[in-house]
Amino acid sequence: MVAAQPTELVAALDIGGTKTAAALVDAGGRLLARTRRPTPAAADGATIAAAVTGVLRDLAETHPVGWARASAVGIGSAGPVDASVGTVSPVNIPGWRDYPLVAAVRDATGGLPVVLVGDGVAMAAAEHWQGAARGRSAALCMVVSTGVGGGLVLDGRPYPGPTGNSGHIGHISVDLDGDPCPCGGRGCVERIASGPNIARRALAAGWTPGPDGDDTAAGVAAAARAGDPVALASFDRAAKALAAGIAATATLVEIEAAVIGGGVAAAGELLFAPVRQHLKAYAALSYAADVAVVPAHLGTDAGLIGAAAAAAQELGLRQFTAPG
Repeated sequence: MVAAQPTELVAALDIGGTKTAAALVDAGGRLLARTRRPTPAAADGATIAAAVTGVLRDLAETHPVGWARASAVGIGSAGPVDASVGTVSPVNIPGWRDYPLVAAVRDATGGLPVVLVGDGVAMAAAEHWQGAARGRSAALCMVVSTGVGGGLVLDGRPYPGPTGNSGHIGHISVDLDGDPCPCGGRGCVERIASGPNIARRALAAGWTPGPDGDDTAAGVAAAARAGDPVALASFDRAAKALAAGIAATATLVEIEAAVIGGGVAAAGELLFAPVRQHLKAYAALSYAADVAVVPAHLGTDAGLIGAAAAAAQELGLRQFTAPG
């Protein structure tokens, strides 16, 4: 009897404004090994890049047998990205502007093929492959965390678009006279609904953190559950911005579902209930009115699973289950 050959793996990177994670992902979407480091988002470009290559080195050194089976690298990065030339310019990582990330990762991994998509696109690929968007022909998948990202599933497949940014809902303007956004726009969904902006708005309106001193969105959520009106108002404002962005997307491309994940989504019905309520007001046309708003299933693993799925799809990796 001939022994079965081990399946190939994909090395996945999930790069955000807070942390950079890496994992080895198998053909069934399982994470066989993982590691992470903080993202030094305020540092210069070289220091940020060193954190990325460092997390890959950690993975290779701690799991050498699995690393030897890696046939490609998938990257889901905070955006915008430009997959057509392999660069990234994340709004929340100012040290990277047109940074040649694909070339840097290819060099660091000895020339492995590298596929780059935005982190929202990666999340959409993961949730469509194994999560809350599985079986959906059209969906918007959103990450609501330090920023707000998103990705689309269209015609039953994740749709990255020409540069890997399709569905980047965080930078749709939902308040034409709103605050300037670091992206250069004004009144963006992210400027209203991201975790730091939920906390910023609550603090500006007079909210005081509890005895634990938690002045993040998680602290605002705890106060809102306890009935604090300022905290409740800040979450409601975030939900209204998300609902407006979902309605705009549904009106343009006829989605069946909006899948919401990320740290802010951990607030549960404190976020989801007002999003669904406000969506009734914004999604007035018949074909946009029945969008299901559901929580993501894959949690913090979505970026890694989705980066691997995007690489498998683009490169046609034979042993992988077809993500679409």
